[in-house]
Amino acid sequence: MKGDALLFFSLHLNATTDPKSLHGSCPVIEGEKWSATKWIHVRSFERRIDQSNGCKDMNEQCARWAAIGECKKNPVYMVGTKESPGFCRQSCKVC
Repeated sequence: MKGDALLFFSLHLNATTDPKSLHGSCPVIEGEKWSATKWIHVRSFERRIDQSNGCKDMNEQCARWAAIGECKKNPVYMVGTKESPGFCRQSCKVC
C-alpha cells in the first residue's frame, strides 16, 4: 500500500548470515514501486589486517566478546580465515 515500508536484517546479532532473510518481490501491477537499499558491512572488503608485528586485537571489545564465547559463535570475525585474519586473534588465543 502507499506509504508502506519494509525493514529487515540479513545478519544475526553474532554477524552470521540469516538464511531466512533471502527474499524476492512481486511485480508491480498498478502504480510504482520505489526501492532503497542501505548496506552495512561488518568489515571492509578491501582492508587487510596486518598481523606481522605481533598478535593483537583490533577492537577494544575483543576480550569481552571472547569471554562470552564469540570466538566459537562468530569465528569469521573473531578468528578469521586463511585469506583474512580475524579482529580478535589475541583474545581468542589463536596466535
